[in-house]
Amino acid sequence: MTEVQVKDYNGVLLKRHPASGNGVVAEIVLNRASAMNAISTAMAAAIRDVAPELAEDPAVRAVVVSSAPPEAEGKNHAFCVGVDLKERNQMSDAELVATRPAFRRTWGAFGSLPMAVIAAVSGYALGGGCELALACDLIVADDGAVFGLPEVSVGVIPGGGGTQTLVRRIGTNRAADLIFTARRIDADEADRFGMVDRRVAGASTARDAALELAQQIARNSPIGVRNAKHALKVGADLPLAAGLDVEDGAWRATAFSADRAEGVRAFVEKRTPVWP
Repeated sequence: MTEVQVKDYNGVLLKRHPASGNGVVAEIVLNRASAMNAISTAMAAAIRDVAPELAEDPAVRAVVVSSAPPEAEGKNHAFCVGVDLKERNQMSDAELVATRPAFRRTWGAFGSLPMAVIAAVSGYALGGGCELALACDLIVADDGAVFGLPEVSVGVIPGGGGTQTLVRRIGTNRAADLIFTARRIDADEADRFGMVDRRVAGASTARDAALELAQQIARNSPIGVRNAKHALKVGADLPLAAGLDVEDGAWRATAFSADRAEGVRAFVEKRTPVWP
């Protein structure tokens, strides 16, 4: 593959960028710029459709989650401003409850992917949009990024994993500060809090930086990256001894793989590995 392939879902684009070797970097683009990429029911379904497609594709080395830029010059960029409250306002209580299981699967879609997932945050990442970013393994943010979980200001609480994923990133007290006050923080404060993993200068630069990071990850053993991610995620909340057992299982699954044999051979022969 020598060029980017694009598949259009309902409110989501899936782009496949050639990566080194025989793999691809997948890019999920939140594509409702006219609504600041707010997540409608249809868009949530599109996210749930695209995630298993990527999970089952052995060619995908890493995933970047980005956002469509504003349609008009001078408009504010938005990674995602959360669920579509205009749509929610038309729902009855019964309809709202009925959508809950499906939306929970949407918030979990990125976190369930077996390969590395990187959020590229430019502009507003608010509410459910912030939670989508928090569900990713890594967050790349540029100077224009603004984060917030404003749910308590409209009478609800973060329900896309925010009360759990944020506390795991920045600690209970800082998470309580942001959630209880519903305030927004800029890229500087998010960086100081440890909410973002890489900070890049300029506005609307996060996507390019995230794709570059994904390409760097894609050069490594796909089995190694996947098994390392498994050990990190499963072991993180376990006692150390149990976590080390998880690591040992992941090591064994990797050490006797074709990737390990190729990696060692390529190192000895002083060449770039061609991952099987």
